[in-house]
Amino acid sequence: MKQIIECVPNFSEGRDMAIIKQITDQIETVEGVRLLDVDPGAATNRTVVTFVGEPEAVLEAAYRAVKKATEVIDMRYHKGEHPRFGATDVCPLVPIAGISMEEVAEYARKLAKRIGEGIGIPVYCYENAAFTPERRNLANNRSGEYEGLSKKLTDPHWKPDFGPAEFNDFVAGTGATAVGARDFLVAYNVNLNTTSTRRANAIAFDIREKGRPVREGNPFTGKIKKDENGKEVWIPGSLKACKAIGWFIEEYGIAQVSINLTNVSITTVHEAFEECCKRAGERGMRVTGSELVGLVPLKSLLDAGKYFLAKQKRSLGVSEAELIKIAVKSLGLDDLKPFNPQEKIIEYLLENPGDKKLVSLSLDAFANETASESPAPGGGSVSAAMGAFGISLATMVANLSSHKAGWDDRWEEFSSYAEQGQAIKDELLFLIDEDTRAFNRIMDAFGLPKSNDDEKAVRDQAIQDATRYAIEIPFKVMRLSYESMTIIKAMAEIGNPNSVSDAGVGALAARSAVMGAFLNVKINASGLKDQVFVADVLEKGADIEAKTLAAESEILAIVNAKIK
Repeated sequence: MKQIIECVPNFSEGRDMAIIKQITDQIETVEGVRLLDVDPGAATNRTVVTFVGEPEAVLEAAYRAVKKATEVIDMRYHKGEHPRFGATDVCPLVPIAGISMEEVAEYARKLAKRIGEGIGIPVYCYENAAFTPERRNLANNRSGEYEGLSKKLTDPHWKPDFGPAEFNDFVAGTGATAVGARDFLVAYNVNLNTTSTRRANAIAFDIREKGRPVREGNPFTGKIKKDENGKEVWIPGSLKACKAIGWFIEEYGIAQVSINLTNVSITTVHEAFEECCKRAGERGMRVTGSELVGLVPLKSLLDAGKYFLAKQKRSLGVSEAELIKIAVKSLGLDDLKPFNPQEKIIEYLLENPGDKKLVSLSLDAFANETASESPAPGGGSVSAAMGAFGISLATMVANLSSHKAGWDDRWEEFSSYAEQGQAIKDELLFLIDEDTRAFNRIMDAFGLPKSNDDEKAVRDQAIQDATRYAIEIPFKVMRLSYESMTIIKAMAEIGNPNSVSDAGVGALAARSAVMGAFLNVKINASGLKDQVFVADVLEKGADIEAKTLAAESEILAIVNAKIK
């Protein structure tokens, strides 16, 4: 597996797109790096950029971007709502695939050293790249912001990890930079129906993990209490892995609670939203919506969609697109500007735009492609499609039953069936294209050179590996389609009686998927030399086919009895 890391530099310019483009152009000069997102903010005067790639390429792109930022941004003239202390304020690296946090931390330190020594910027390493516990926290490194940097650099305790420890003419323009290694962070702002920064801050202090200090007398202006050891006493906030401040955004004319969710497996986006709603209500305010700055993992929005559907006592077994739609509307992500999932969800942006998927075709185009002179898609892909249609019908019955009048107390029962059905459907949809890819692997293997014994050996092994994979894919179709029979039968027995015929058609489609996929297993097995594997898969396939035919017979008997 390739090692993939993400880099999310924040540049202290969010108003002049020409300047921003000069910086992002540098990123795109590096081969193997993909620029995913550029998110400028006028009020914060800050742009969050996201790009991904293999480690060395990402480090090169980050270095070029930081260098360009020093040329086009002068911190002596910078003003904005967001805390900052440099032209490239922060430059975190994030593990995405095939790489550990420890490895990413070493890459971050390597980048920090190159920026400090190669460009001449004071650099502080933070989070997992920090050299001391105190410097793990970005806020500690950035304390005093740009205005306090000249004094900070004279303090031996705050000597930069790399680069100059002096506020010279060059550093006066560039400021300092924090380079770190961290988990995927979701930057998330919650909109309030107020213009008061102080009230937004009050909510931020309510929810952030750090909380607020305990004060003597006046809770806002009183002296901060200290314990017997002289340490300040703080009341922790309600959300773990959450950092937050309040600010006023002139661009929108509202105050926001600006949140960094440092671990969305601990505190989710929807939990942060709901907690802000609760705390705002307690203080006489209302949340009007929210916005995501930069990118978000797909799971965050799917979990949010399911959460809000469950609150409504509606089935959670709906499509991915529907879950995202529910999340966007429930979180008010389109409150300030249109929200485009294709531009904000990291998994969608990582998809290869040149990868033409069969499942993305219209039904008409898919049928035409199947009917063309091209050998793929063939029976394997069509079998997977039939299986997907079969379980989709059962999922439809589950959703109709979940929402049936008078069956409100059973919504969770049918929702569970619908969720199981959606999961099987999604796997079968993936296998439509994977079966065609498996066929293409065989064709590619046959096209390998065979001019000498070594090439012949490599070619023969590639053919055998591809053939085995071309057996495994339709076998998965068989297994999943047979598995769907359990849900189809349940819907025929206990589902909405008005849709019992749909369950019957689902059984017919699932049976055809199993039998069609088994034909592909058998024809591909004839070309595999591993006879032990062949015997095993044919025996298991015959067992699945027999069980599927028995299940079909039972389901059709139930369906016909109910229709009569």
